[in-house]
Amino acid sequence: MAKINRARSTSPPDGGWGWMIVAGCFLVTICTRAVTRCISIFFVEFQTYFTQDYAQTAWIHSIVDCVTMLCAPLGSVVSNHLSCQVGIMLGGLLASTGLILGSFATSLKHLYLTLGVLTGLGFALCYSPAIAMVGKYFSRRKALAYGIAMSGSGIGTFILAPVVQLLIEQFSWRGALLILGGFVLNLCVCGALMRPITLEEDRTTPEQNHVCRIQKQDFKQASPCSTLTKEWVQSCLCCSLQQEYSFLLMSDFVVLAISILFMAYGCSPLFVYLVPYALSVGVSHQQAAFLMSILGVIDIIGNITFGWLTDRRCLKNYQYVCYLFAVGLDGLCYLCLPMLQSLSLLVPFSCTFGYFDGAYVTLMPVVTAEIVGTTSLSSALGVVCFLHAVPYLVSPPIAGWLVDTTGSYTAAFLLCGLSMIFSSLLLGFARLVKKMKKTRPRFLAKESDPKLQLWANGSVAYSVASELDQKDGESAAIIAEPGYTST
Repeated sequence: MAKINRARSTSPPDGGWGWMIVAGCFLVTICTRAVTRCISIFFVEFQTYFTQDYAQTAWIHSIVDCVTMLCAPLGSVVSNHLSCQVGIMLGGLLASTGLILGSFATSLKHLYLTLGVLTGLGFALCYSPAIAMVGKYFSRRKALAYGIAMSGSGIGTFILAPVVQLLIEQFSWRGALLILGGFVLNLCVCGALMRPITLEEDRTTPEQNHVCRIQKQDFKQASPCSTLTKEWVQSCLCCSLQQEYSFLLMSDFVVLAISILFMAYGCSPLFVYLVPYALSVGVSHQQAAFLMSILGVIDIIGNITFGWLTDRRCLKNYQYVCYLFAVGLDGLCYLCLPMLQSLSLLVPFSCTFGYFDGAYVTLMPVVTAEIVGTTSLSSALGVVCFLHAVPYLVSPPIAGWLVDTTGSYTAAFLLCGLSMIFSSLLLGFARLVKKMKKTRPRFLAKESDPKLQLWANGSVAYSVASELDQKDGESAAIIAEPGYTST
C-alpha cells in the first residue's frame, strides 16, 4: 500500500477500468447511504427499549449523518495525500467497529458514540473519495456513470429494509446491528478496486516542478530541527491547501453551498420519520418497511434514468436546470405528505419522492464538477458533504420536537418541504442573474461598436431614402450618400 501504481491518461477513459470504479462506488453507496437509511427501521425499537421520546431517539440518525458529512473533507484529504484505497479500507474498518460496538450499547449515549460518531467517521472516509474517483474516470458519460454508482443507495435500501426488519424480528436489534457490522466490512473490498489515475490536468506545470525541486533541495540541506525545515513544511501545506480549496472563493460555489444547506435540511427527516409516520396512520410494521423498500427501488430508477436522460444531447446543457427541477418537486411532495394517511396513498408518494431524490443525488456531483472542474472535484465534494453536516444533525431532532409539541407530523413536513423549494428557487434566481449579467455587456458592446453603429446608421439612412424616393428621387439620392447628415 505504500507504493501505488497510478494509471496515466491524457483524458478520462470513459470506460475500461472505469466501470470497475463505478461498481466499487456502487457498493460503497450501499454500505454507507443505504445502511444509514435503514437505521430509521431501528427507530421504534430504540425508542421502546430505552423509553425515550422522538427528539432524543432521532439524535442517533442525526449524528451518523452529521459526522459522515462533517468529516467528508477529512476523507478527501486522506484520499489526496495517501490514496483513495487506503481511505476507503480504513473507513470500512471504523464503520464496522462502530456497528459491532453499538450492538452492546446499554443506553442511547453509547449509541451516540458508537453507531453515531465512530460509524459516521468510517462512512466519511469512504463516501466522497469513491464518488470523486468516478468523476476522474468519466467525462462524456459522467451523468450515466454517476447514476449507476449512486443507485447503490436505492438498491441497498430496497434490499436491506425488509432484511433488517426480518433480522430485528429474529435476532433483536442487537443481533441486527452485529450482522450489519459484518456486512459493512465489504467496504474494504470496495477500496481495493479504486485504482488511482493521473490525468493531464492533474500534472504540475514546469514552474511548479521547479519550485518543488528547490524546496526539496532546501529540505535536504536543512537539519530536522532547523527553522528552515518548519518554514518549508508550513509553506508546502499552505500552498497545497490553497490550490485544493481555491474554489471556495467562487461566487457560483458559494450560492451552491447556501442552497445545499436548505436542501439538506429538508431531505433528511423523511428517512427518519417515514416509518413512524406510516405506523401512526395505521400501517403495519412490514408495510412501513415496504414503503422504505419502494423508496429505495424507485430511487434506483431515478438515479439511472435521470442520469441517462441528462446525458442526451438535448438535455446535456440543461443538467443544472434538471437538478433544480428535481429538488423543487421533492419539496412539493413534502407539502402533500400530511394529507396522505393510508397505504394506498403513501405508496405513490414513496414512488414520486424516491424518483426525484435519486435524480438530484445523481446530478449533484455533475453540477459541482461543472462549477469547480475535475481537478478540485474530490475536495469540492468533501466540502459539499461537509455542508450537509449541520442540517443533517439538527433537522431530525427539530422535526421530532415539532412532533412532540404539536402532536402531529404536519408542521415538520411542511417546514422540510418549504426548505427544499427555497433551495431550488435560490439556485434558479442566481443562475438567472448570472445570465442577465452576461447578456448586458454584449448588448452594450454592440451599441459601442463603431462598425455596428455605421451599419445601423446606414440602414436607417437607406430606409429613409427608400421612403422619400417615392416622393422625390433627387432628395433620396442625397440622403443615401454615406457622408450625408441631416440638420
